[in-house]
Amino acid sequence: MKTGLRRRVGGADLAAVPEVRHALREMLRHWPEPDSAAVAELLMSELVTNALVHTESGAVVTATVADWRLRVEVRDFKAGLPKPPEPARPAPDEATHGRGLALVRSLADDWGIRARPPGKLVWFELNGERPKAA
Repeated sequence: MKTGLRRRVGGADLAAVPEVRHALREMLRHWPEPDSAAVAELLMSELVTNALVHTESGAVVTATVADWRLRVEVRDFKAGLPKPPEPARPAPDEATHGRGLALVRSLADDWGIRARPPGKLVWFELNGERPKAA
């Protein structure tokens, strides 16, 4: 199973988040683990939202599945890396920001942030399970 998705989303276009989510859902409709696919949608939404809220120039979203491993990358074009989430510092109950990277860190099998001038690339991976032969 090898599939892919690539979308450019405009700066501050938060309507793009559900559109990219839908495209990822379609891409993963044969993914053997529905719960993992739902986690992928959540994490991708967080990364895309972060990129659109914190940059003006939009982002490029790429998702690939190879060997039953999903990799989602969100590249923006604003210099500087976000602060990594702190494990012992939850956001106050009424806060609406600051949970995205903490969710990625806690739910992804692997994740990271890399400088990619002029901006950065934030990514995560989820392991799927190869379907068992009948």
